[in-house]
Amino acid sequence: MSMRSPLARVRGLGSAKGGTHHWWVQRLTSIALVPLVLWFAASVAPLAGASHAEVVAWLASPVPAVLTIFLVVVVFHHLKLGLEVVIEDYVPVVWQRTTLIICVTFGCILFGAAGAFAVLQVALGG
Repeated sequence: MSMRSPLARVRGLGSAKGGTHHWWVQRLTSIALVPLVLWFAASVAPLAGASHAEVVAWLASPVPAVLTIFLVVVVFHHLKLGLEVVIEDYVPVVWQRTTLIICVTFGCILFGAAGAFAVLQVALGG
């Protein structure tokens, strides 16, 4: 015997079965951000009075370049996940919610790619 009403069964209301994955990815990106942000802050702090050439030389070495690109990618992925949750929770109209999620997704992809490209430009001396 089901506790659901006949209308709920017909509409197929219930869990979309996607929340657990979203929750885990958001937690994993936040865990990854802790050491990345600490590394970035500790690496950039000594460069506070450095010249442009010194900063470019630092970013041109492989480890800082790769870790900075990884930081940019993880930040924008985490941002996308968090904004999706906020939009899903607080935007009641379906078409507005869908439009905002699409805009957030494209915006995070665009700005994440631009950030990674900028790091590569500096690192490769282009």
